[in-house]
Amino acid sequence: MTEDQYTNETFMFTVGHDHELWVHDWGNKDAQTPIFFLHGGPGGQCKDRHKFPFNPKTQRVIFHDQRGSGQSLPVGELQHNTTQELTSDITRVADRLGIKKFIITGAPWGSTLALYYAVINPERVSAVVVGGIWLATKAENAYMNGGGWRTHFPDIWKWYTSTVPAEHQSDPSAYHFTQALGNDPSKAAESARIFGDMEASLISLDDRHVPTPAEDYDPAGSLIEIQYMAEGCFMPDRYILDNADKLTMPVHIVQGRYDFVCPPSAAYELHRAVPHSTLSWATSGHASEHETTTALGLIYRQLTR
Repeated sequence: MTEDQYTNETFMFTVGHDHELWVHDWGNKDAQTPIFFLHGGPGGQCKDRHKFPFNPKTQRVIFHDQRGSGQSLPVGELQHNTTQELTSDITRVADRLGIKKFIITGAPWGSTLALYYAVINPERVSAVVVGGIWLATKAENAYMNGGGWRTHFPDIWKWYTSTVPAEHQSDPSAYHFTQALGNDPSKAAESARIFGDMEASLISLDDRHVPTPAEDYDPAGSLIEIQYMAEGCFMPDRYILDNADKLTMPVHIVQGRYDFVCPPSAAYELHRAVPHSTLSWATSGHASEHETTTALGLIYRQLTR
């Protein structure tokens, strides 16, 4: 993410255990209710395209790269990198900026972290806006990592299962998770690359993904995601749904109808668990496509006008 005329400040922020977060404060500093944006992954990063739904003339948005991700340091660090620690980091950043209450928003993994934060710290959240819902349930993990998407991507499933020994082809992700979190760096990098390419193949409706050559691949982000997936995102099964009664603030959900990474059923289940929430369906896949970002932008505008 680059600085521009609307950048208030960009800084590195120490949060403990040798982790430093990259933070980008952007937009109208006089905006009444700041927005905290949480990137995807886990292990993703903030990019310039994430600014698209926001209006810096009227809105103030706080971006930060989560532990081990993007421009935060150390890159790819897995120690002291859990959902609970990322949640504490959001409060630390808000306190550093003197922000007491804010709109929290994010998509895919960002939706998980936003919802978890709002459950844990409802007094700090004025509204939740989430897209591409991932609730970190066992059912979602079984769908994603067990190939529930294979009916629509049979060619990707055939390739993915071919990357593991025959005895592991019923659950190739489990094999790659074991390799990625093992003690052999070359095997870890290769399994992280394969898992990352599998996931990237599912995110768009236009088949635009090109597999990453091994020599050009940085496994740091995928290794963080794999650790979180292997650990159930460091929360009990259905934790967000079972604590949905704590989401008393406005909750707005946007979901791609054709998302093959985050099954749309999760968004619908969240909507039913939070009866006062709104649910908007977008004609899009998993990627931050025009329909999804436009719908999110309209919600941000309504909440900050």
